[in-house]
Amino acid sequence: MRSLNGKRVVITGGGSGIGRALALRFAQDGAEVHLADRDLAAAESVARAIASAGGRAAAWRLDVADPAAILSFRTRMLDAAGPPDVLVNNAGIVHGGAFLEVPLERHDATFRVNTLGVAAVTHAFLGDLIGRPEAHLVNIASAAAFTGLPFGTTYAASKWAVLGFSESIRLELLEQGRRHVRVTTVCPGYVGTGMFEGARALRLTRILTPERIADLTVRAVLRNREMLMTPWVVALGPTLRGILPRRLFDAVAALFGAPSSMAHWKGRG
Repeated sequence: MRSLNGKRVVITGGGSGIGRALALRFAQDGAEVHLADRDLAAAESVARAIASAGGRAAAWRLDVADPAAILSFRTRMLDAAGPPDVLVNNAGIVHGGAFLEVPLERHDATFRVNTLGVAAVTHAFLGDLIGRPEAHLVNIASAAAFTGLPFGTTYAASKWAVLGFSESIRLELLEQGRRHVRVTTVCPGYVGTGMFEGARALRLTRILTPERIADLTVRAVLRNREMLMTPWVVALGPTLRGILPRRLFDAVAALFGAPSSMAHWKGRG
């Protein structure tokens, strides 16, 4: 995508954390931003901040775990503003803790939001993206999409699924000759949004800021990058996993503190 000026961007989970930072960053480049969030008041606050800075934004209430609500949101948004040029699937949740100590309904909720929500929102809007002269789909996955994550089992599994979904959609669009719709998968390490309070960054790295992820993501969209992995240890992970025997890879991961990184997760309480 050559420019974001005048483009229409939809961001799920846009009321806080990475979604908020993405909204502000896209607006900075001249995009019209539509923030969809379960917390309408939070989304409205971000929209006001964008408007105060001279940008264009609208807030919408949306629970991505509700397929009917997604279709309703699409209809209302298209009627009010028109089809999006960029769709960012950012909404996500995490429930940390030992697998058996986390209630099954929380594991279920993780998949409904992080995986099925991404598929449902994409299913609703992909046709609109295809109809644009140029368009972009951005899926926020995680560094956990490349490796196991003790004490965050279903979160990791949900993000592995997002990675596979993103790659499959990307290749399907290419096979269909729809090269004007690009796909970027974002796989960051721990980000300081409150969701991962208590988790520890990998050794030799630090907790990332939402603003850093937003800046890198917008740059990736403008450069049509297919994958964004950060920090450097995350980018190195898939290569090491591919060339090292499993036990040696596990030992390297342990050296960086990956298996124990979620052991003291608290989240937002």
